[in-house]
Amino acid sequence: MDQLSHDGTAGKRSACLPPIESYGNRCQRLEIAQSYYQINLANAQEADAMMDVEASSSEGSARCWLCHADDTVAIALEPLARGQGVSIAGRRTVLLDDIPKGHKFALIDHRRGEPVLRYGEQIGLTTQAVRTGAHVHSHNLATALLGERHYGEVHLTEAESRASPLTSWRGYRRADGRYATRNEIWLLPTVGCVAPLVEMVAREAQLKHAGKIDAIVGFGHPHGCSQLGDDLAGTRAALAALCDNPNAGGVVLVGLGCESNQLDDLVAMVPERSRSKLRIMRAQEPGDEMERALALVDELVGELALLERETAPASALVVGLKCGGSDAFSGLTANPLLGRFSDRVAASDGRLILTEIPEIFGAEDALLGRATSPEVFDAAGKLLNRFKRYFLDHGQPVSENPSPGNIAGGITTLEEKSLGAVQKAGKAPLMDVIDYGGIAHKPGVTLLEAPGNDAVSSTALAAAGATMILFTTGRGTPLGFPVPTVKVASNSALAQAKAGWIDFDAGRTLSEGADTVSDAFADYLLAVASGESTSAERNGQRVISLWKRGVTL
Repeated sequence: MDQLSHDGTAGKRSACLPPIESYGNRCQRLEIAQSYYQINLANAQEADAMMDVEASSSEGSARCWLCHADDTVAIALEPLARGQGVSIAGRRTVLLDDIPKGHKFALIDHRRGEPVLRYGEQIGLTTQAVRTGAHVHSHNLATALLGERHYGEVHLTEAESRASPLTSWRGYRRADGRYATRNEIWLLPTVGCVAPLVEMVAREAQLKHAGKIDAIVGFGHPHGCSQLGDDLAGTRAALAALCDNPNAGGVVLVGLGCESNQLDDLVAMVPERSRSKLRIMRAQEPGDEMERALALVDELVGELALLERETAPASALVVGLKCGGSDAFSGLTANPLLGRFSDRVAASDGRLILTEIPEIFGAEDALLGRATSPEVFDAAGKLLNRFKRYFLDHGQPVSENPSPGNIAGGITTLEEKSLGAVQKAGKAPLMDVIDYGGIAHKPGVTLLEAPGNDAVSSTALAAAGATMILFTTGRGTPLGFPVPTVKVASNSALAQAKAGWIDFDAGRTLSEGADTVSDAFADYLLAVASGESTSAERNGQRVISLWKRGVTL
């Protein structure tokens, strides 16, 4: 069958992998990596046929996965035993070690210090000689990432996608013309001193007004005082941006009165279009604070209860992209699934927000190469280097990202994790770069400054205007965030074991094919946008977490 080459043209698949010498220049210069996007996104049916390899075994059949024809490792889709023989890419390999599910084994011999390829790209260098059939993981593979780098050699390429636009959905139209996926009231504290208060008020108000609007939620946090300079400004910017999210039809801002994050300064940062929906209260002022806050909620419920959903265009979608608790299947199933949906959002002139900047390290070139202008490219490169400097200034390496759960799931290096993670944005054009607390305004992909931490980055996505967050996971997590958070399992075992956490099983891609599952996924997400609740919403799992970067007084 034909395979997709690096330049997007079709060519015949070779009977065996090329020798390691043929990889050298490409891996060393880290040129734009379109290949893994093309394999996963450009032609889903062909990709399925190419990637899902049935490997022969004396004990039956063992399933493996070759992500790209140039790869020097394959992925075990189920546990494989030492001595087992597998056939992949036209050659037979006898396994020298037991290979856990989701882990890698070598398809060729590697000398010490040679690159290992997955997704057609370098994911690290061997720390010792690795023989064909050996388990490849943290005991013999290490990152090649160091620190800041110069991005000027990467050339811009026009993003191409054959994705079809999405159909319409049912949302709440706000006075400023934006559409919301939910009609809610949010209570936000300026400072941690009144965080328990807003949560108590929200619980009582939700019981009182259940069924009148979609929800009343209090989002506590511990910040807003004992902060200085840019750290305080970041807290204030994030809270002001949350007030602007369309899903919050009304916002009750509760201050204490003496905090660093003064209410007047916070309100001044809220975009003008959203100030009319604010209700303000200082807890230190006379009167019972619970009664006063509940009265403000009552007033907002009276205004919002009359709103009904109406037909909304797909261009009104604002989707945040997130992964957490990733495993080796995340880059095979769940993240490419998000990528295919992202391409359809972009084809509809909708907005996509990508963050988790440390989880782009090692996979920058394919994303930056889709920048729509030299200015966007330059801003993205500066953001990446600024984030690397943030690590280095704290005496930390830029590469210590894969968590214990990631490693147990088969991910070895940050390069490997990043190459899987950036697939969430598909092939959509990179239109803009914004700072933490900024708001996305342009169709296509906006790159948002925020760390990889699940709660911090997801809160930043909601602050940037996302009205729905797509969250892929291979290990599982119950946590949800201010806007509907769709948990997408990378493997069916997780989806079955944690059915109360997971909303969609991307592991189905391995058995049903990318096209079938992608269509079902798009239909489901439009249903969520139109009001179907997510697991996190039903479980009451909704929090915010702000990114604190400075000293505490």
